[in-house]
Formats: sequence, C-alpha cells, structure tokens
Amino acid sequence: MKKLFLLFTLTLLLLPASVFAKSASGTIVMKFDLSAHPGDKEVRLWIPYPVSDQNQLISNVKIDGDFTESAIYTDRKFKNPTLYAKWQPGASSRHLTLTFHAVRQEVAKRDLPSNEPCWDPTPVKQWLQPTSLGPITGPVKELADKITKGKTTVLEKAKAIYDWICENMYRDPNTRGCGKGDVCLLLKKPGGKCTDIHSVFVALCRASGVPAREIFGIRMGKKPEQDITKWQHCWAEFYLPGYGWVPVDPADVRKMMLKQNLSLGDPKTAEYRKYFWGAWDPYRVQLAMGRDIILNPKQQAGPLNTFGYPYAEVDGKPIDWLDPKNFSYKFTYYQD
Repeated sequence: MKKLFLLFTLTLLLLPASVFAKSASGTIVMKFDLSAHPGDKEVRLWIPYPVSDQNQLISNVKIDGDFTESAIYTDRKFKNPTLYAKWQPGASSRHLTLTFHAVRQEVAKRDLPSNEPCWDPTPVKQWLQPTSLGPITGPVKELADKITKGKTTVLEKAKAIYDWICENMYRDPNTRGCGKGDVCLLLKKPGGKCTDIHSVFVALCRASGVPAREIFGIRMGKKPEQDITKWQHCWAEFYLPGYGWVPVDPADVRKMMLKQNLSLGDPKTAEYRKYFWGAWDPYRVQLAMGRDIILNPKQQAGPLNTFGYPYAEVDGKPIDWLDPKNFSYKFTYYQD
C-alpha cells in the first residue's frame, strides 16, 4: 500500500501545476451503533465504500465490529462498492467502525473544446435514461427545450442548463438531508439542497440529449478534527463527446451565495459560477453514483433512491438514515 501511495504522490508531482492546483488529505472514521433495536431482530447494514480512482487515493482501510458477517460487494448496475454487514437475532450489541485514509485532488477541466465530433451515445446511454424521480419527458422536456433553444452542441446545451440552474434554483437550508431530488416537485418550488439541485441539472441535461449523472460522497474537513456526520454532498458531471466527463457543481454556487449573502450580480457569485463550471474542489470523497439502486446483497424494500447515506434494515424494514435515535452513526475527519 505504501508503494501505491508513493506512486500516486509522484504522479501528482510530475503533473503541471494547472492540473492539480489543490489537494486535501486526512483520515475518516465512520462509527455505527445499531444496538438500540430489539435483540430478537435481524439487522443488515449497507455502507457506501470508498475506493481509489483518478481523483482520489484510498488507503489504510480498517473494518472492526461485532457483526455476524461482513463483506465488500458491488451492485450489478452501477458497480457501487458496498460494505455489507449483518447481525443475527440474539445479538446483544451491533457496532461497526470503518476507517480509511483519503487523498483527494482538485479536478479542473478548462479550455473545453467547442467543436463537437460525430459521436455514438451508446457507451453512455445509461446516463441518458430517466429515473423514478427524474423524468425526461413532459414538463422537464418542455423546460429543457426552452433553456437550450438555439443551442446545437452538447457543450452549449450543458452550459445553458448550468446557467439556468445557477440563476433559478436556490439552496433551502430547511431541506432534510441532501434532499430527495424529486424533479417534478422541484420545477414547481426550485429550492433544496445538493441532491435536489443536481437532480434537476441531470434531468434537464438528459432531456436535452446530454449524458449526465450525480455523484454522491462526503466532504472532507479543513480543521485538525471535525465532526462530518452531516457533511454528505452530491455533485454532478456531464459527458462531452470527444473529451470525456466534465465536472460541475451549481449546488455549491448556490450554497456559497447563501452563506455569504451574495446576489446573482455580485462579482463573487460570478467567480463561483466560473470555478464550478468544469471544476470540483478537493474537499470531497466520492462514494457512489446512480439512482433507483438495487443493493447487493439485495435489500427487502424497494430500490434505493440514492446511496449517499448508509442504509439499514431491521427484519427487512428500512430505518430512517436521518433519524439518529433509530440509526446512530458518527463520522469524524482527522486532517493530516
């Protein structure tokens, strides 16, 4: 593992400064306690499991607990890595701790090509399909056509939709969790949090023939030690033919506007809009993607809307992952 970390670090050092303007690293400890449920019940737990990719390096993974069984699986459709654990009836306590170290680099895709080559959408057709809460016909299609009128390329359409999101949606701090991402409701009341805002972005893109997807993860802290239990975040990306996936985060534009009391015309707002069109800051760890997820092992309840939060069932009945009395967990970040 040390050799892998050194190779990753040396690779970053050899890249031009413009490719990795920033990076962040630290250890995240996720502690779960499901002991409050009756001892005669079977309890199953699914946790989004971090893995290394081109943007992040995950190492020093440790899993501890008193579970009956545990393993790492992936779902069949989205290939989300998942830590699964089960406690048989009769368990006197149900504890699990997942610890890992993460090195995350800033992702910045600038100077995007304006010329669009002929392209076959087949390899990315999965990211052009509707979801249960993200239709791409009816009012969504009508709005998408209005926003992208006169735009002929994927880049032009995606930028028009990004601008519309920044200008017409807003962050509602009263939204529970990250939001459900119910696009039809959001078109009527365009306020929510990151999943809401990016679900609308993705649905409008797909309705316009632009492949797009949400990504779910958790933010990293900026202090030596921070409680990040409620720091889940959702961001997005769209596919640019002949180039690849392009990062965006209009939800963070609206979050910074709210936190700093900025208007749409404020120069700082313009800076945030410019930055998050084609970039993600490094203070985030990717955990999962996809909607309407059938977990592995399969959950007894219906498809999971998103997998940005841990999920658990007691005797086959899901428990509210945002209710700390029934689903107790704490995430702590320790800066390097």
